[in-house]
Amino acid sequence: MAIDSDQIRQLLESQLPGCEIQVQGEGNKFQVLAVGEVFAGLNAVKRQQKIYQILNPHIASGAIHAVSMRLMTSSEKAVSA
Repeated sequence: MAIDSDQIRQLLESQLPGCEIQVQGEGNKFQVLAVGEVFAGLNAVKRQQKIYQILNPHIASGAIHAVSMRLMTSSEKAVSA
């Protein structure tokens, strides 16, 4: 079953309240940018695990093949801007 970037964004927003989520991509390859305090105090692996936990059913079904992620807190985004 196919999934599009809007559906992924809605799914992540529902599971990560207060996060700013952007999703780009098509087919089964997507890029996720998520900014929120939910990532505070977590290293890169723990941040990715949080996203994979939400997306795993779609990865397992083959709807999502690849996901690249940029996950940060608001203050980290301000520094990188």
